[in-house]
Amino acid sequence: MSKYNAPLTDMRFVMFDLLKAEAQYARLPGGETATRDVLDAVFDEAAKFAEQVLAPLNAVGDEEGCHFDKTTGTVTTPAGFKQAYAQYISGGWGGLTAPEKYGGQHLPESIGAPLKEMLDSANLAWGMYPLLSHGASEALKQHGEEWQREVFLKPIVEGRWTGTMCLTESHCGSDLGLLKTRAEPAAEGNGADGTYAVTGTKIFISAGEHDFTENIVHLVLARLPDAPAGTKGISLFIVPKFKTGKDGKMRERNAATCGAIEHKMGIKGSATCVMNFDAAEGWLIGPPNRGLMAMFTMMNTARLAVGLQGLALIERAYQNSLVYARERLQMRSLSGAKFPDKPADPLIVHPDIRRMLFTQKAFAEGGRALGYYAATLVDLVERSPDADERKRADELLSFIIPIVKGLLTEVAIECTYAAVQIFGGHGYIHETGIEQFARDARITTIYEGTTQIQALDLLGRKIMQTQGVGLKHFLEEISAFCHANAQNAALAEFVAPLAIAAKDWADLTQAIGKRALANPEEVGVAAVDYLFYSGYVALAYFWARSVAAADASAQSGDFKQAKRSTARFYFARILPRTLTHAATLRASAESLMAMPDAQFG
Repeated sequence: MSKYNAPLTDMRFVMFDLLKAEAQYARLPGGETATRDVLDAVFDEAAKFAEQVLAPLNAVGDEEGCHFDKTTGTVTTPAGFKQAYAQYISGGWGGLTAPEKYGGQHLPESIGAPLKEMLDSANLAWGMYPLLSHGASEALKQHGEEWQREVFLKPIVEGRWTGTMCLTESHCGSDLGLLKTRAEPAAEGNGADGTYAVTGTKIFISAGEHDFTENIVHLVLARLPDAPAGTKGISLFIVPKFKTGKDGKMRERNAATCGAIEHKMGIKGSATCVMNFDAAEGWLIGPPNRGLMAMFTMMNTARLAVGLQGLALIERAYQNSLVYARERLQMRSLSGAKFPDKPADPLIVHPDIRRMLFTQKAFAEGGRALGYYAATLVDLVERSPDADERKRADELLSFIIPIVKGLLTEVAIECTYAAVQIFGGHGYIHETGIEQFARDARITTIYEGTTQIQALDLLGRKIMQTQGVGLKHFLEEISAFCHANAQNAALAEFVAPLAIAAKDWADLTQAIGKRALANPEEVGVAAVDYLFYSGYVALAYFWARSVAAADASAQSGDFKQAKRSTARFYFARILPRTLTHAATLRASAESLMAMPDAQFG
């Protein structure tokens, strides 16, 4: 079976040497307690939990899956999952970054990024349960009334309850303007306290029913009777599994029940539920018909988290591929035997095996820098006392999230595929555990908005609708880095091509924007290629920064040289992928849109 060891050395390098997170924490309100000693202890303990408790349950969850009792509508999670959750809560992990006022430790949000990566590398299916609670917590924290935070947020932070996001319906996936779930003011005498009766069916609800906690807080999108059509008529409601009043006391079971669980390709230990609401008691959260505002709070949190899921799977695939490539003997090196005392050389001597390993390593370490960078922006948005800094960080974060989510999940598929390929036939069979990562990775490009949705968000909203303000900020960062290192001979091999790529990025964006003004279809035609192009340039920036940070750090000589060698591989063999995407981006929409539908056959 596959193994997992938390990559603490690289995690610490990214957080402290590259991103200078400790210095940022020191100047943010509430961040003064996030000292290096505290953070090192947090990372060490998180690694132990991930490696010793969650990782052994990964195969268990995949083999056993969740069990649904049709008679009672209850779900039992795989063996050991519930006990692991109890350990997670007793360790205080659920409230690591939550406000102290509601029972949390109020550490900066970016500290949760390495924790999230470790949990998901160890056991992605199990990691879905705290992920949904985190999204619900953010919505309650930012949009709930104070009594709602006291009644619903506190138990989630404490771990006694969990949360969900109930958005999708069978007839509408990402097009929420079509949703039919309705909410009506409760009948006189029963709803004088302001409750609503929520009715409808939601599908693909992760952690919608399970045996971890005594109550589950569903956040449900629905329409009020007088709501306008489309997305402008959506409201958000708190619908607990057990009715809960303003006094915080749980009462009888609510009419919010699980009708079935999905039988899935991957993440089988995560309960993916069909949820039926039959005039279930709920509370409005936020203003009427403004549910999308609260939903995007949950969605942005979840999209960043799913990007980290992609990173986690890349890391797990790389670790196991590397071990196997060093151990498995297969033929001789093309240039002569490298291990003449053995009957054959190990896989790692062969060029294409090294290409796949390098690709995994480049995406794991570059993706870690990109993902953790986004998390540090969350800290600035939430905590900076400087209004201008908060605004800039928010614009940057909005721009970078679809890149983190879209790119890291897509390359997770590439890297888990490479792991299966390196293992060969042994990767295809169940016993090694490698094929599970390929199956688990597939969902990450779909839920919380498909890659295509991320691409449209990036190009349509974050570029076209905002005049590319986030891109401008990011290009300014790249330009400042290149300017500061223009005379640094040790970085010249990275700085020069990075500056060219950044300029081409800006030029391509302007060209696409001009074409889109004449033909709106150009946005949809260009979006996915634009996302990949943007992601590859962003990773090039973080690889150049990584080499600079490594050179200036106290890391070992081997660590520094490995960073430089991997950066060279990235610039030589992955960054050139932008050339293909650029050629496609320069092509017009005609080749895609001109043929009539009927001619497809």
